[in-house]
Amino acid sequence: MAFEIPPDLHPDVMPLAWLLGHWHGNGRGDYPTIEAFGFEQDVAFTHDTRPFLHYFSQTWITDDEGQRLRPGALETGFIRAVGDGKVEMVLAHPTGYAEIWYGEIDGPRLTLTTDIVARTETAKEYTAGQRMYGLVEGNLMYAYDMAAEGQPLQSHLWGKLARV
Repeated sequence: MAFEIPPDLHPDVMPLAWLLGHWHGNGRGDYPTIEAFGFEQDVAFTHDTRPFLHYFSQTWITDDEGQRLRPGALETGFIRAVGDGKVEMVLAHPTGYAEIWYGEIDGPRLTLTTDIVARTETAKEYTAGQRMYGLVEGNLMYAYDMAAEGQPLQSHLWGKLARV
């Protein structure tokens, strides 16, 4: 699918333009404290002419045949390019987390690391994360590592999404 940079995109987020649009696909999740699982995912990166992108992700846990079993994770936030290839991201989750991430853009690759993870008193323990997004042969590929539930930082989620 062809992609065009919107003429009203704020110049500060031009390095993130490759993320813009709606993406759909599937991924896998695993962690020592849970059973491995598959999921379906919708992701949107949008803009409204100001110097940030709005990010929204919705998932559904799937069975071995890819059929939806139940809703999965939701998250939303904002990504700002702040110059010199640096990025700031703020995310919120309905499970009681708010995160601040810092990272770098290198062409069609974005890497991020948590600086702060705030959680409500009822949220599970989660202390750190790393994310990598990349454009590979027109697909959005990503990986998410986390440290939670007393475990060290390690692989948790990965997926492949196509622009829709």
